[in-house]
Amino acid sequence: MGKALDVGLDLGSAAIKVVFAEDGRILWRGLASTAPGQAGIVQKLIEDGLARLGLERELPMKIISTGYGKKLFERADRNVDEITANALGAFRLSEGKARTVINIGGQDLKIMTLNDKGRVVDFKMNDKCAAGTGRFFELIARILDTSIADFAELSASSTEELEINSTCAVFAESEIISLLARGIGKGAILKALHASIARRVAGLLGRDLPKGAVFLDGGPAQNRALAAAIEDELMTDVYVLEAPQFTAAYGATLI
Repeated sequence: MGKALDVGLDLGSAAIKVVFAEDGRILWRGLASTAPGQAGIVQKLIEDGLARLGLERELPMKIISTGYGKKLFERADRNVDEITANALGAFRLSEGKARTVINIGGQDLKIMTLNDKGRVVDFKMNDKCAAGTGRFFELIARILDTSIADFAELSASSTEELEINSTCAVFAESEIISLLARGIGKGAILKALHASIARRVAGLLGRDLPKGAVFLDGGPAQNRALAAAIEDELMTDVYVLEAPQFTAAYGATLI
């Protein structure tokens, strides 16, 4: 490798993501749960990536950091806001098709509208309630004693019509526990939860219905049932990129 390695860091509230890239091409990506000592976690991920690629630890790097904890890794050459990084990453990975990006993070929900250059022209965010975020899905998984990886299959298997009324994470937890006590199946509960979150997305959009291609990213985007519920609510196709939780880290390598 004849030049500095591009390293993008996304220090999020739920997970830390690292991407190695060269000329916009992803060489390696790694992820670890967010925990105390985030700088050490980042360093370990970088070392793991170098070892996996057979690269020297002394290799020159251009390190760009984003996310809530972007200032915690002092070796970073630059800190950038996650909105810009997320939008640019999604735009490039979608080959310039993305016009609306719905990002479901660990503790918030963001909706970005992009122009034909990948720049953000409108932005909306809901960080007042954890309902529908990554942390919320982790909570639901614990209540249902079910892996998040099984959410989509369980949800798709249910034909029962049910509605989750609570839009607050705390009240939703109580409502779910009550439904379980009544003998309501996990699949029906998850199907209703996905529909509830889709309504929350639509509510944040308001009258600004998306024009052009819509992409869902963030860790929860791996849940296909959630993407399908948002499609139904918005009445438009919703696309999910490969490894959607790495979009912002990849975008950081491009800045």
